[in-house]
Amino acid sequence: MIALPASPAYQTHQFLADESATLQLGHTLAAVLEPGMMIWLDGDLGAGKTTFVRGLLRGFGFAGKVKSPTYALVEVYNLFKLDIYHFDLYRFKNALEWEESGFSEDCNANSICLVEWPEKAVPLLPSADLLIVLIPDAHGRAARLMALTAKGEMCLRKLPHS
Repeated sequence: MIALPASPAYQTHQFLADESATLQLGHTLAAVLEPGMMIWLDGDLGAGKTTFVRGLLRGFGFAGKVKSPTYALVEVYNLFKLDIYHFDLYRFKNALEWEESGFSEDCNANSICLVEWPEKAVPLLPSADLLIVLIPDAHGRAARLMALTAKGEMCLRKLPHS
């Protein structure tokens, strides 16, 4: 688990009753993201991280299959003039693997990087603009969206409040 910041620049909480609500949150967030953003995803196995990413990709108009990058380490989605990289660092043994993989080159001004298990690559992983924490409970899951940069705060403030 990621050490959560004591006081993020801005944060919002949402209750997600089911899988469709998790997909909808991702879809809604896609409308406010900007190229060059780094988004860390936190949550235990099965918390809904890949479901959230599927919703986000649908929000960008991607209709293909979205799979977990657990075994491949990264899934790349080339959308128009934007590349979305979905990383899963669960199998990393140490942060140097991030550097040795060459993945840092993928995180640039023309891409959005979504990283599951980012703590496996800290301190070499670029800092997050947004941290999204998914916590399952008996009635669905809770989502905590935290802005860690001014760019992240601008995006979260654009989200419709429910």
